[in-house]
Amino acid sequence: MKETDSLIKKALKYKESGLTDYEIAEELNVSKETTAWLLTRGKEKKPEGELKVGWRSIGVSPTRIGSISYALSDIILEEMEKKEMDVEVIVGIAINGIPFATYVAEELGLDLAVFRPHHEKTGAFGSNYATIANKNVILVDDVIGTGETLKSAIKAVKAEKGNPVLCVCLLNKRSMNEVGGVPLRSLIRARAL
Repeated sequence: MKETDSLIKKALKYKESGLTDYEIAEELNVSKETTAWLLTRGKEKKPEGELKVGWRSIGVSPTRIGSISYALSDIILEEMEKKEMDVEVIVGIAINGIPFATYVAEELGLDLAVFRPHHEKTGAFGSNYATIANKNVILVDDVIGTGETLKSAIKAVKAEKGNPVLCVCLLNKRSMNEVGGVPLRSLIRARAL
């Protein structure tokens, strides 16, 4: 219950700071349904099967982010070799996918693009980063739950005439092997039983 109380306080603080429910869900690494439950101070029925993911012990250390990113890069290289594909751009999904994508792009010698998802619209690519038109891209995020964020990013990549060839994340909270028709690989899979 202590963990739940802490999450409720964080969710309420983020709400008071002006974050949307979607942004709170992203920040806390929980579903939109769980966010709604937290914002009611736990008075409604709790969503089933939710996993709270916290990777602060990684996030506080650039060395640890780099080490995790090295493992993600190894997975990407394995997929590129297996599928004989060339990749030009790594796309980091804001906010939490960006640090990992930056290190992956550095490790693989590829360009970096940044995608800012939006909970109601498609989202947008950052203008200060690589373009994705006519390029094979790999999308990088920290955690995949419902897959909606990655589906939105895939749709946006295609709208920009890019070709999404792989999605990579640290943690897959579901049993998905693909998202929106694009293969998905992760370091860890977790499932509520």
